[in-house]
Amino acid sequence: MTTRLGTLLLADARLPVGGHTYSAGLEPALADGLTVDRIPDYIAARLRTVGLTETAASVLAHRAAGGASGPDGLGIDAGALADVHDALLARSPSAPLRDISGLLGRGLVRLASRLWPEHPAVKALRNLDRSPQRPVALGVVAAVMGSSEDETARVALYDDAQTVASAALKLAPVDPVDAAGWVLGSEGVIAEVAAEALAVRDADDMPARTAPQIEGWSLEQQNRTRRIFVA
Repeated sequence: MTTRLGTLLLADARLPVGGHTYSAGLEPALADGLTVDRIPDYIAARLRTVGLTETAASVLAHRAAGGASGPDGLGIDAGALADVHDALLARSPSAPLRDISGLLGRGLVRLASRLWPEHPAVKALRNLDRSPQRPVALGVVAAVMGSSEDETARVALYDDAQTVASAALKLAPVDPVDAAGWVLGSEGVIAEVAAEALAVRDADDMPARTAPQIEGWSLEQQNRTRRIFVA
């Protein structure tokens, strides 16, 4: 698999990793009164808070997995990978959001295990104490595919914005052209946040930006009996 094709694959909403179950918090936000015209603001707020933290984790996991040396797995640091995972868990206060991230992470592990079952970085991912959170799994899989750190950061952020936009089409009367425009309109924020994430040095330096309202919504969503998305 070429590097460019692998990066595009990670950005494809049809990747079979369970992304269709997740609205990135949009469903409970709309239920609580968020209006459609505020969805672009919601996307930007996510990118600058939870998006930064998760993208920094993806970048650090990419480095721990040996960077873009993915084809042979040289440079894998299983201890550093575990440290990144622990640091991300410590910065993820919502249990429902940790659970859905673990679900999505398992989807990526399943994909990687089928494609590169003997790769040292994939084995290290499977050997973590618990199901890897999605940002950590994403960083490792991107490294195995040979994607660069910058590509990994941008894919992580693009996926977050695209998840919200795609969910909006199922939850509200939204023109698909408008939803595509929201993602395109977030390019400046994505570039800004990606640069900040790439500057993070190690797990101790990982930003701890959270979004309390989104975390609160995730707790409410967990108890809803009528819902489309898990979170």
